[in-house]
Amino acid sequence: MSLYSDEDDEMECCPLCITEIDIADKYFKPCPCEYQVCRFCWNHIKEDLNGLCPGCRRPYLDENVQFKPVTPDELARLSKAKKQKEKERKEQEIASKRHLATRVVLKNLVYVTGLPARILSEETLRSPDFFGQFGKITKVVLAKNRTTSYTPVVVTAVATGTYLLYARKEDAAKAIEAVDGAAFEGKAFRAMFGASKYCPWFLKGRACSTPNCTCLHESGEDADSFLREEAG
Repeated sequence: MSLYSDEDDEMECCPLCITEIDIADKYFKPCPCEYQVCRFCWNHIKEDLNGLCPGCRRPYLDENVQFKPVTPDELARLSKAKKQKEKERKEQEIASKRHLATRVVLKNLVYVTGLPARILSEETLRSPDFFGQFGKITKVVLAKNRTTSYTPVVVTAVATGTYLLYARKEDAAKAIEAVDGAAFEGKAFRAMFGASKYCPWFLKGRACSTPNCTCLHESGEDADSFLREEAG
């Protein structure tokens, strides 16, 4: 295999300082074993350390240095490839941030507001007398908002909404149809399909390590997705 193979335009990183090797030093090989380091580390090893190649422990000798200057055409090609790689990286970051801001409507998730405090317990909400009558509920989440009273030292937490995750989409639709606009103890309920965001771990392609995570761990339908600011 040729020492100066340009079979690809990927730039390598120095294994010692973990910085990208300069394009002009693509073919800089300071040791016959071809263990490549950047010029800064090579000079640092020679001048300040033991002067031995980290790859084979052979002494660094100037006569063993192999260097082939990068031609102007190749330098232009490598520079273009580097810029394209950086552009793709930035596009991926933007797409990831956009996904973090995306909310996906779940057809088996019901969001209810206006429930009286006395029934805001998971056991009561799951019961056949309330939302359990429409189907099996797999998860109940009480969304809370911290509010302060007129006394600054007194802080209370009140429920602003309730999420009910049904096992079946049809059951969620039945619950919304029956509950939305209905009155209970003189107060009207509001019920609608709930929305969730993507789990950051899912977006990174890694397994979620958060117990009972309520975020999405699979791709939602584009038609049912919207950005948080679009919700107004």
